[in-house]
Amino acid sequence: MIHWSQKKISAFQQTLLAWYDQQKRDLPWRHDHDPYHVWISEIMLQQTQVQTVIPYYNRFMKQFPNVQSLAEANEDDLMKAWEGLGYYSRARNLQKAANQLVHDYGGKWPTTVEGLQSLSGIGPYTAGAIASIAFNQPVAAIDGNAYRVFARLLEIDEDIAKPQTRKLFEKIVNQIISKDRPGDFNQAIMDLGASYMTAANYDSANSPVKAFNQAYLDGVEANYPVKTKKKRPVPVDYFGLIIRSAKGYLYEHRPTKGILGEFWMFPLIKRNDLIKEDDPKNGPSDALMMKRLVRMIQVEDGLDLKLKMVNAKPVSHTFTHQKWHITLLEGQLPATSDLSYFPGKWVQPANFDRLTFSKVQDKMWTAYQKRAGD
Repeated sequence: MIHWSQKKISAFQQTLLAWYDQQKRDLPWRHDHDPYHVWISEIMLQQTQVQTVIPYYNRFMKQFPNVQSLAEANEDDLMKAWEGLGYYSRARNLQKAANQLVHDYGGKWPTTVEGLQSLSGIGPYTAGAIASIAFNQPVAAIDGNAYRVFARLLEIDEDIAKPQTRKLFEKIVNQIISKDRPGDFNQAIMDLGASYMTAANYDSANSPVKAFNQAYLDGVEANYPVKTKKKRPVPVDYFGLIIRSAKGYLYEHRPTKGILGEFWMFPLIKRNDLIKEDDPKNGPSDALMMKRLVRMIQVEDGLDLKLKMVNAKPVSHTFTHQKWHITLLEGQLPATSDLSYFPGKWVQPANFDRLTFSKVQDKMWTAYQKRAGD
């Protein structure tokens, strides 16, 4: 797959690293090679833009400056520190891995890709990044930038959406990576993919490695990397229940497993759970759906509730595999209502800041507030 001579590989390394030495981004996690700093930054950067991560990273380091403090952190404090970054399982895995490091490894980091991947939440890319940057191991760190850069440099026609393609790219990059400066090499590829070799609006004519970019030389950059389209997220319709009493708003503690596990949110009920086999093809009316919903809550939670539509635009939120559409309903309950059968509690608005809310919850609350102000 790789047709470069050793001479060309050396020339590429020299060109890339010379450019990196002059133009590398000044990022707070690059001020040293501490594995903890590399690890936290790489986990935060998953699915998140660099400029968004910087303030989160700086605050996180002040609150949890080392592995020990992270392992001992109160989970609510940890989740609050992560609030807004999304993909909250990342934060939970960080703490699991921190406990592994403290209790299973005696506070010492594994230095190999294999050893690093034994830690919770660390996959091949993150392991390669930590091993190369913190421990100077000559191993590839293959993320979206690396896929794009090397697919164009070498005109690699393999579909990067297929899991087995990672092994191919790792094998190729491990032949090209600088043995003396592997961490800088991998970070230079990241910077290259974020500047001259972006997914769109790339500027290969001015790229420091344009002489090595075969797709640019052949005028076919738009064809790389090869990637099959993802399936569209499946639409899922919900009712979002905004229920008040003198004690505040009713929040539900979501189950551990599934999307947004363990978050506190306004209760969500799937529309499909209210549809019966003999309903018309276009579904029952909203009025009938609400009657069924009230009945469900009476039977399952023992709460005698009346509901009405909220005059607000439905809330939408897209996850990787699902797109939620949430119609807001509001109701009231006596403060003395028995919540014994309901997995939740009353929360006063003044105490909202004490809980970690998902983006979906923020959207529901914002939509409701806008309606209330009309």
